[in-house]
Amino acid sequence: MVEDVVRSYGYLTLGTRMKRIGERLQADTQKIIEESGAPVQASQYTFLAAVDRSGPLTIGELSEAVGITQPGVTRTVAQLVAGGLLQTAQVSGDQRRRIVSLTPRGEQLVATAKAEIWPRVRDAVADLCAGLDGPLLDQLAAIEDGLAAAPLDRRAAKREGKP
Repeated sequence: MVEDVVRSYGYLTLGTRMKRIGERLQADTQKIIEESGAPVQASQYTFLAAVDRSGPLTIGELSEAVGITQPGVTRTVAQLVAGGLLQTAQVSGDQRRRIVSLTPRGEQLVATAKAEIWPRVRDAVADLCAGLDGPLLDQLAAIEDGLAAAPLDRRAAKREGKP
């Protein structure tokens, strides 16, 4: 078996390791989303959640709310507009600024996600992190090992009594 170099270098490769865990969590979350039939990517839910929680936001405000650069927000918003989940409008008096809001379809998707998808993901991640204690690198190892043993979709199903 090949050595996990990222894990073995500890703090030196912490950014890579966090990215790897984040990608795994996103992929596992996507499986749960696909089970529900929702037409959205895991990474896009944060944008929908931000607009749902805060109401209409400018691209700059949305960028600040989700912690992603404005070009990245603009790309994702364009995808969600094309999917009929978000809409944009110019801010009156300022041709450069656009305000982003949920469409009725986006509102329905968020309502469904709040009731059916987000609790499953939250509970599966809580299950994954239950009992973590001690140094950060040990906790990351436990998260990685836990994801390898049982991805989030399996954890969600298990908590719901599904095989």
